Amino acid sequence: MHMHQSSVCACTALRKASRAITRVYDDALSEQGMTTTQFAILRNLARGEIVLSRLAERLVMDRTSLYRTITPVIREGWAEIIPDGKRSKIAHLTDAGRAALERATPAWEATQSRFVDELGVAEWQSLQATLNTLVQLSVKAES
Repeated sequence: MHMHQSSVCACTALRKASRAITRVYDDALSEQGMTTTQFAILRNLARGEIVLSRLAERLVMDRTSLYRTITPVIREGWAEIIPDGKRSKIAHLTDAGRAALERATPAWEATQSRFVDELGVAEWQSLQATLNTLVQLSVKAES
């Protein structure tokens, strides 16, 4: 494989963009006492209870990172973990979590609208499709 000296590392470029955008969303959600990742967990749990390993897959996180991130969510009372059989655990959104999600959603929506408006809807849709493709490629590479 031939690599150009001026080639930008895809991983580095994506991580820089991810950190920059995460910072903007985290700032918007900070008034509600949550991070963007915690907000994503709550949104996923709002769709219904889910086995933690499946939640980790949906969020493209390893289980250790998910457990580290969900711990403060549980401590806040926004979610509960219920044992399901010998090894699996199910997470579900509590009433307090649903209320926290409802309080945080306007800040997320405002940030999302600003981001999409500044980028442009067509560009956002194209970027979203590319990002989804990258996730699928990375998942396939791990298999």
